[in-house]
Amino acid sequence: MIVVGFIATAEGRAALEAAVEEARRREERLQVMVHAPRGSDQSDIDDSVTEAQQLLQRTDVDFEVQPVPRGDDVAEALMSAAETGAASLIVIGLRRRSPLGKLILGSNAQRILLDAPCHVLAVKPDTA
Repeated sequence: MIVVGFIATAEGRAALEAAVEEARRREERLQVMVHAPRGSDQSDIDDSVTEAQQLLQRTDVDFEVQPVPRGDDVAEALMSAAETGAASLIVIGLRRRSPLGKLILGSNAQRILLDAPCHVLAVKPDTA
């Protein structure tokens, strides 16, 4: 199984695209964990779930889409899903940060990179 964090941004779409390619290459199931930015409401998460499902229905991979409940720790949700499902890989999207953002990289990305129970693939969107 491959776990991917999806958010309806360029970074989230890049992560989903990379995860689909990995799932094909490895012939593994894809577990998509959908979350939304801070300050968003349930309708934003619902819209992101719909977008992820629509994008995945165009592929030939076996997938499940699961929302991360508002207020839950996203990094913990991804790592827990990876551990529970004995995932071979977690895929996350990264975004460019300001120098201050780098200093306080709160980051779910940093936590996942350092603490994940499996390999992690971090991707950036194309800058075209």
